[in-house]
Amino acid sequence: MMLSQRQKDELNRAIADYLHTNNYKDALDSFMREAQLPADTLTDKKNTGSLEKKWTTVVRLQKKITELESQLENSKQHNDGHNNVPDPHNPSKQRSPTDWIPRPPEKFLLQGHRATVTRVIFHPVYSVIASCSEDATIKLWDYESGNFERTLKGHTDVVQDIAFDSQSGKLLCSCSADMSIRLWDIQETYTCIKTLQGHDHNVSSITFTPSGDHVVSCSRDRTIKIWEVATGYCIRTLTGHREWVRQIRIYFDGSLMASCSNDQSVFVWQLSTSLLSTNTNLECRHFELRGHEHVVECVAWAPDSANNNIMEAAGITNSNSSNSTNRNLVNGTSSSTSSIIPNNTNSDSLIAKKQQLSIQQSQQQNRTSGPYLCSGSRDKTIKIWDTTTLQCLFTLNGHNNWVRGLIFHPGGKYLLSVSDDKTLRVWELKTRRNNKTLDAHTHFVTSIDMHRSGPYVCTASVDQTIKLWECR
Repeated sequence: MMLSQRQKDELNRAIADYLHTNNYKDALDSFMREAQLPADTLTDKKNTGSLEKKWTTVVRLQKKITELESQLENSKQHNDGHNNVPDPHNPSKQRSPTDWIPRPPEKFLLQGHRATVTRVIFHPVYSVIASCSEDATIKLWDYESGNFERTLKGHTDVVQDIAFDSQSGKLLCSCSADMSIRLWDIQETYTCIKTLQGHDHNVSSITFTPSGDHVVSCSRDRTIKIWEVATGYCIRTLTGHREWVRQIRIYFDGSLMASCSNDQSVFVWQLSTSLLSTNTNLECRHFELRGHEHVVECVAWAPDSANNNIMEAAGITNSNSSNSTNRNLVNGTSSSTSSIIPNNTNSDSLIAKKQQLSIQQSQQQNRTSGPYLCSGSRDKTIKIWDTTTLQCLFTLNGHNNWVRGLIFHPGGKYLLSVSDDKTLRVWELKTRRNNKTLDAHTHFVTSIDMHRSGPYVCTASVDQTIKLWECR
């Protein structure tokens, strides 16, 4: 396997640092001369300990590969021995990955934060969990070993939310009650590379767009802001909510965004490529979903794999999903237009606006049902919405306190929720039933995430702990 020139340079610098650290002077002098390394190589902090880090990572991965190969071999022997005949006395042996759900006890209990853990998320590529807390820190953990890795410090108040860019996972963004947003390099330096300021109050939620080029934030100042990652500039400010905007989540293809608020509403915003450019004043239409009777704490978009289960639960068929409500939405009679505060004075022509609205209407017209969205509220309920018809399809009741976090199972069969009643609940979408309840923490459960390809779920709590649950 051939190394690129950049990889060769990085390896040479790492070797030089290792020789320098271990005081191999003669070898270091010879190596520096033959590798033609510059004199400042040994003072560059980026190289410090990099060889040891890469070596331990390789050893850990080799161990994991050996374990997985052993498990695979055992599974093959098991399947061959039983000839794939279902065992009626132990149906879990034939359980499909789409049926895997978190089961007690937890695999790891992660402790280290000194205050409430407000959010916990999985890295999209590496075996890393990131958590943030009211202690103003962000911590990184290895979920395969349960080991703490490092702490990121910079915020001066509660860190409310964190998000990885889904493309490469090289960037982490965070938002805080100190009214700032920070971008962190978690590939090499683990330092804050940009600080974004512009909100006038507590910044409560943050997320990347699917492309990774923009960050979207919401705040207690009742606004939603769109930021350009490359420059750190705020290019759009969206208004519409009447109170504190609690959370925002962007649909997988980037065409829609959901926000929820203390005003007991959920907004669905129509995003577009033109809206994310810096030289346009296109209006951003939004549609309001009302039905909750208290503050709406969280929202989550359903993956395509969940669509059939949601439709079956709601009794939706292709023949009746296109109704008058849908036609009203397409014609604009069920929608409202938000006030947008442009961050520049350039204006597009009216023709460009009409063209953009025409495209959005055409997209809605081709859609008869979905995408689907769920919301959790302090009224202790979870609601499933059809964002095309603007209807609440059904409500899930079962939690005994505020619903604080929601995540769909990648297989599309289940919805997972956490609550201030200290439980993690698994809901089967097709039957609308609470299939399993876990006593997850000793205090309010604040956050939940599920790995998109591995059998893991993580939860966070006011009890200052993070728990990793294995699905089976």
